[in-house]
Amino acid sequence: MRALLRVKRPGRLAAEAAALLIAVAVAFPLYWMVLSAFKPAGEIQSTDARPWTLAPSLDSFRRVFEQQDFGRYFLNSLLVAGTVVILSALVAFLAATAVTRFRFKFRTTLLIMFLVAQMVPVEALTIPLFFLMRDFGQLNTLGSLILPHLAFSLPFAIWMLRGFVKAVPEALEEAAYIDGASRTRFLWQILFPLVFPGLVATSVFSFITTWNDFLFAKSFIISDTSQSTLPMALLVFFKPDENDWGGIMAGSTVMTIPVLVFFVLVQRRLVSGLGGAVKD
Repeated sequence: MRALLRVKRPGRLAAEAAALLIAVAVAFPLYWMVLSAFKPAGEIQSTDARPWTLAPSLDSFRRVFEQQDFGRYFLNSLLVAGTVVILSALVAFLAATAVTRFRFKFRTTLLIMFLVAQMVPVEALTIPLFFLMRDFGQLNTLGSLILPHLAFSLPFAIWMLRGFVKAVPEALEEAAYIDGASRTRFLWQILFPLVFPGLVATSVFSFITTWNDFLFAKSFIISDTSQSTLPMALLVFFKPDENDWGGIMAGSTVMTIPVLVFFVLVQRRLVSGLGGAVKD
């Protein structure tokens, strides 16, 4: 037994060391972003880059918050991301329940179509979506950002929630009906709380992809800048002669804060959602 433990211990140490190195590699760009946001302009432009600063400054953040309509851009991003999260969670829950609990024609075909939709690159669909939004009169509106992100979030959410719904025992549904519960009551008062961890996991994916979107915002918001989102605000700091890297890093740091706050609020549900579903 001792010999077996001695054999496993070096492997475990190697795995922990590899995990630590990966964590450092992932966290370093975030650290450098925040560090650059607090560095004064002289240190950012210096050719002698150092991973620290002895004279932190808030000038970069001041330039970000003094930017015209920055607050409006922030609210637009919050509105778009929040709408996509709520609608995708609601529609995905109903769709996952339908394809799991009901038997109907072309059910398997529909599930395969959901999977195929995830394989198509977003860049390949940007131009067709542009003409579609133009025909619907949605260009220069927040709707042109909500609808595409909702469409791209649903396939992943439906596939993931399908496993959670399937894991809920059918005996529980039958017992609820015997006790007099209607299908609607079972759906919202019993099934919904049980698959809620899965909804949280899919919501994190929807929120991050929508919040950080630049491609759709740049393509569909053409002339009405009041409908722009927060990633578009960073374009102000890209200048023909010299980029304002301090402002870019400060703006990126501000954009990261809501994602971190959202993740902290749902982290417990997220862990249980990624860990599995309900067991009989």
